[in-house]
Amino acid sequence: MGFRFSQNSLDKMSRVHPNLVAFMKELIQVSHFDFKITSGMRTAKEQASLYQQGRSKPGLIVTNADGYKYCSNHQEKVDGYGYAVDIGVLIKENGKTVYKGGWKDFHFYKNVYNVAKEKGLLDKYGIEWAGNWKDFQEGAHFQIKNARNVAFKK
Repeated sequence: MGFRFSQNSLDKMSRVHPNLVAFMKELIQVSHFDFKITSGMRTAKEQASLYQQGRSKPGLIVTNADGYKYCSNHQEKVDGYGYAVDIGVLIKENGKTVYKGGWKDFHFYKNVYNVAKEKGLLDKYGIEWAGNWKDFQEGAHFQIKNARNVAFKK
């Protein structure tokens, strides 16, 4: 325990809501697993490209938000911030750091969530975990609770 973010992860959170950034910075220090920020705020174009994955592009479907008709909480809100981040758990295997980002690795993300819950960080910062969603579970995704009630920047 006692992990820290790389400069790359900090840069990816540069336009993310301050409560979510503070949550992530505290969580990484108490997490059982190291993790990186794989995505912070996205443009509509970036979101649309991600939406095509598993549809018109190879890969698995990773989002139901197309970036235009259905926006993602990663996209800019009226206050200038993105309200979501995705993480990537990093594990040491045979002396090498390995990124655990597949669906079979959900248990690593559940562990990170459980630590956040046990430490009271979710309530402290007003954060929700998409791994608890009924329709589309996404273990890597954390966002500001009730983010969908904040308007997107036009």
